[in-house]
Amino acid sequence: MKEITLEAGTGVCRIIANEKFGNLAKYCGEGKVVLVADANAAKLHGGKLAESGAEIIEISPSEAAKSMETAMGLFRKFLGLELDRSAIIVGVGGGIVCDIAGFAAATYLRGLGVGFVPTTLLAMVDASIGGKNGVNLGGYKNLIGTTRQPGFVLIDFDFLETLPESELGNGLAEMIKHAAISGGEKFDYLEKNIGALISPAKASPAMLEKLISDSIEVKTSIVGKDELEGGERMKLNFGHTVGHALEKAAGIPHGNGVSIGMAVALKISVSRGLLNEPDACRIINLLEKAGLPAKANFDKALVFDAIRKDKKRRNGACRMVLLNGIGKPVIEKIELGEIETALEDIEKQDYIKPRKSFSIKRGLIDSKR
Repeated sequence: MKEITLEAGTGVCRIIANEKFGNLAKYCGEGKVVLVADANAAKLHGGKLAESGAEIIEISPSEAAKSMETAMGLFRKFLGLELDRSAIIVGVGGGIVCDIAGFAAATYLRGLGVGFVPTTLLAMVDASIGGKNGVNLGGYKNLIGTTRQPGFVLIDFDFLETLPESELGNGLAEMIKHAAISGGEKFDYLEKNIGALISPAKASPAMLEKLISDSIEVKTSIVGKDELEGGERMKLNFGHTVGHALEKAAGIPHGNGVSIGMAVALKISVSRGLLNEPDACRIINLLEKAGLPAKANFDKALVFDAIRKDKKRRNGACRMVLLNGIGKPVIEKIELGEIETALEDIEKQDYIKPRKSFSIKRGLIDSKR
């Protein structure tokens, strides 16, 4: 077991990696405990959740359910349970449930205690960490939300044993992102041992603890310096400018979008003379090992419309995280034309040879090998 502490302006979060769900009670205090669980987690682990003795509220784990309507439904359930300020809300599931449960806890009674038990790799290394909570609006992600640290994040690797392979890619993309912006020993270790994450049920707990803790530490080190995204925290958006646009335009999985977004950022980094091609290849090869795509045919109008509406834009300029070397992220202003050129170029460049690509047209996706 490894404990990581994130100290930030809105609170202190204990992140306990390689802990068992059965020990949840010791992190929850004396008040009423309410588990807000996604339907998948409840179906697969219902017995384990019931053994906690907590109240259980199930919600859908879909992006469509990540809404004010779902939050209002939770508020009504909280009201019916007569929760007071001593209660704690525990989100159990993937990133969507962490977002909704965190948002509802932060706003009901002006703030209840909250903790997370992430059940997906993405939630373990990213969505449950950092204090951002939010819901979608008008098809755009996280437009309404709060920043407030959970009291704890309990990470039980047993949940990974039932995670579909298709879902693993979402977490792998974020772990590769963290390694790319961190560099050094963390990048080297992931590069050598990523196979353990592709088949986590066969991996040793010690190796999983090292890989997952390394990734978490990259994020906590940045959030601890810049909780409210004044500058430093934006480095965690490596791959997300184009990635979120592809998710919005075509509904592709988060990991695929971020993977393609990183490939675009790498191409621009190389074109600007910031990053050498061999280092770009190391990251692309890591994406390939994880079975993630590095290019896509896309509807430019839809993707660029999504980029224009990206909340990371400032004064009409698109800001993108590039690499000035592995482990050296920089934030640069980017014109849409430069992104367009990069997307076209990665279809032709020899240094990017993905195992999979996606053809995207008006929301239709054709997977190609």
